[in-house]
Amino acid sequence: MICPRVLKFARPKNILVFSILCCLTADALQATEPARQELSAAPQQPLVRVVDLSVGERQQLELCNGQRVEVQLLNLRETRDPIRQAVRSAKVTVKVDGEEITLESGMYNLPRQVAGVQIDCSITKGYNSNGTPGFWGLDKDARVRLWPANSPLLKPGSLIYPVDQRWFATRTWFDNEPVDGGTKVLPAIYYHSGLDIGGSERQVKVIAATDAVVVSSGEDVLPEYLLKGGATAKYGQGNTPVAPRNDVVYLKDGRGWFYRYSHLHKINDAIRPGRIIDQGTEIGLLGKKGASGGWSHLHFEIKSRQPSGKWGTQAGYAFLWEAYRNQYKPQLVANTRRKSFLMAGDDATLDGSKSYSSTDSIQHYEWTFSDGTTASGPSVIRTYDQPGVFSEILKVTDKAGNVDYDFAEVHVLNPEQPELYAPRIHAAYWPTLGNRVNTPITFKVRSFGNQNGNEVWDFGDGSPRVSVKSDGNAEQQAKDGYAITHHTYQQPGDYLVRVQRSRNDGVTATARLHVRVTVKQ
Repeated sequence: MICPRVLKFARPKNILVFSILCCLTADALQATEPARQELSAAPQQPLVRVVDLSVGERQQLELCNGQRVEVQLLNLRETRDPIRQAVRSAKVTVKVDGEEITLESGMYNLPRQVAGVQIDCSITKGYNSNGTPGFWGLDKDARVRLWPANSPLLKPGSLIYPVDQRWFATRTWFDNEPVDGGTKVLPAIYYHSGLDIGGSERQVKVIAATDAVVVSSGEDVLPEYLLKGGATAKYGQGNTPVAPRNDVVYLKDGRGWFYRYSHLHKINDAIRPGRIIDQGTEIGLLGKKGASGGWSHLHFEIKSRQPSGKWGTQAGYAFLWEAYRNQYKPQLVANTRRKSFLMAGDDATLDGSKSYSSTDSIQHYEWTFSDGTTASGPSVIRTYDQPGVFSEILKVTDKAGNVDYDFAEVHVLNPEQPELYAPRIHAAYWPTLGNRVNTPITFKVRSFGNQNGNEVWDFGDGSPRVSVKSDGNAEQQAKDGYAITHHTYQQPGDYLVRVQRSRNDGVTATARLHVRVTVKQ
């Protein structure tokens, strides 16, 4: 039998066939025979079709079902904030077979229907101006993606949610959201190209979203996928999108797409380069290692060849949402994820219109704000007069009486110190699925930009508040950076948990969690 550890520095012509030869053991990580055949064959053709366009340009495309369409980019409008000049919204007007539609790029938007197709816009050129062009590999004005009407976005069953937890369990940073973090407000913007899924450090399992070949594990990489030119080679160029790091795993699936899993606290020993693993295999534990900023999350990103010929991100939000929906079949999901970033005295628009009902029957959108006032409707406008980080409650109710909650994060700067971020806070809990009465739940919190005072938990059940103290992100990689406490609920229900920490000047950061507890079986 050939051992992959012995041959890991060999240079076979076909790395997938080589991997199969190396993995013909009784190892539980082996793929099924169909998966082996699928992975060793030529890459599958994805269902999505991707086209990059300049304003005014039109192209003919053949969709995955043989349908031919003409696509033209008519207009691009990008809106930047006055603080960082970061793109906060990018909208394109596209004509498909003579029908016009306006799409907003990324920002938790899903594909929409027009002229017998589904279409979305994953990125526009403004994100290159003060961001990182190599992330997307976009040379023209905008990138749009198309599928036949009513087609799945990916081959059914070919992708699952990559963490063992509930959707929107805690903070997320998804496709092309600007990241507002650190101490000082900087002109260079990190626009998020992947999907940051927050979670409880060292507790949430990270799992393989697809059947795949392990291309890299930590700094151990299959030679065929080493970046030409070594570590100094320009990211996104050349023969590979793989950028290894000791907290990172790369997988490659039958579509020829690469999947990056970053900030892992631990990578399982069995995840070794050259092995073929099944969808659902545990890769490791979610953490905050690497360039995480000190908050615990999985950075999940799909890389593929783009129309420019460069490697770039294959926007993943719509794919993950489809996978989660098929896997867990939620009836109702509240969604007010887009973050607001403004100066005190300015307005924020809070939007819950992207909330989901499996029966398309949302009847009520109810808002409760930090000052105790309320409002109703899918979208509301609020003025924020004081600096801080606010977490505003959205409750959605469908026709059957199902309810769900989400929280709008609003980051407000002090006009007298416009170069400084307000203090921030991250909270998480575990487990997020299957919580029962009389069973302890772990809660973790960490503050950022504030080492004064304590974090104070209100668990939403009338129990006494609990005070803890994190390190305030004094050392990003500190093992005990998060303050940990436990709480047990005595009754079933939907609990809205709040945790706050205030600076000496009274500026407060607030985070909220929605914990669902059921009767123990």
